[in-house]
Amino acid sequence: MLTFALSIAVSVLGAADVVSPAVCARLVMIGELGLDGRVHAVRGVLPAILGAAEAGFTSVVVPTANGAEAALVPGVKVVPVGSLRALMAYLRDEPPPVEEDEDDPPVPAPADGHAVRSGPHRDALDLSDVRGQADARRALEISAAGGHHLWLSGPPGCGKTMLAERLPTLLPPLERSAALEVTTIHSVAGTLPAGQPLITEPPFCAPHHTTTRAAMIGGGSRRALRPGAASLAHQGVLFIDEAPEFSTGVLDALRQPLEDGAVTISRAEATTRFPARFTLVLAANPCPCAAAKVLECVCTPAVRSRYLGRISGPLLDRVDLKLELEAATRAELRYDVDVAESSEVVAERVLLARERAAKRLAGTPWRTNSDVPGPELRRSLALPTSAMWPVDKALIEGTLSARGMHRVLRVAWTIADLGDRGVPADHDVGEALELWKGKRS
Repeated sequence: MLTFALSIAVSVLGAADVVSPAVCARLVMIGELGLDGRVHAVRGVLPAILGAAEAGFTSVVVPTANGAEAALVPGVKVVPVGSLRALMAYLRDEPPPVEEDEDDPPVPAPADGHAVRSGPHRDALDLSDVRGQADARRALEISAAGGHHLWLSGPPGCGKTMLAERLPTLLPPLERSAALEVTTIHSVAGTLPAGQPLITEPPFCAPHHTTTRAAMIGGGSRRALRPGAASLAHQGVLFIDEAPEFSTGVLDALRQPLEDGAVTISRAEATTRFPARFTLVLAANPCPCAAAKVLECVCTPAVRSRYLGRISGPLLDRVDLKLELEAATRAELRYDVDVAESSEVVAERVLLARERAAKRLAGTPWRTNSDVPGPELRRSLALPTSAMWPVDKALIEGTLSARGMHRVLRVAWTIADLGDRGVPADHDVGEALELWKGKRS
């Protein structure tokens, strides 16, 4: 209700003839009014103004701190005010009052343990920082090019977190429509970066392993439903580090957004749908003791199996790329600098691959290979028999399910796009199958 405090105050003043009610007609007012008369920033300004514009309103009053965010909506006159006095002056067509410059405190974000990054921070990260792990860097490139989910397992210090944090640096900047959608979600959540009203880079969200189900997929009361980590990572990367430490119910709650690209939250009197189309990266140590070397591990095979078994089969079945990493060798740590490609170089290949996929999928609702449904893979994108033999063999052996086959074929198309091949060859399908089953680096 604080969002409407400013409009309520003006309504009272209009009823008391302090200001003409006619002047307030067709004027949308959003803001929290303090006891000292200052107008404070609020969450959700961007979606509120988008809704007002769709309803035919052309003028809005917002807190000064929300002015840049509100200006993102075209065709709407934005009137930023810092106090009730300033608003009264505007409504009476009087000169604005001279006010002290006081920094408005930022809108507090929910204390949900999320780490959300986008924009300038990514400039400090580069894929060439990762020494060794050539197979993992290749998998990261495939993931970025096709929007494929990724599983990384390996001992501490082998580079799992470094790889995941650099995935956003390989993704292309957000298109205008996607940027507005992402910004809208972060506006509702109160996580817009300071001084950056429009999010133009893919976000990176890394929730802590103590995250609850509501914090992961969204929740709250019916009057204040808020997006969770899955939606905050929309059009970007959701990184689940130490995945076996998460509650099984929390991780399994991601199965719906992985399939639908959205989260639906239902309450007794309200249902809200938040977009949640992200690239999932799961990372895990091979055992609970997290020993850096195999010889130092004290876990029995049964303990190791139970630990990784906390990740449900249905969730892993939705992950296209799986790698088991080993620690980088001394030679790789010292000399890999000459062969490790930068994010800029890899991002150029990713962009070209995405353009080839978009051209092939023109006229369809899909933009990346990971979006293509299974029936379409078997119809218009069917591969020649010569390219399908690795999949056919796995199906006969019973090591590949129908869902797994579709995921292998999607990855094969991405590998072909990266290699500028019009149709995947048998070696593309073979590499995709190896990555789906779980490749050991």
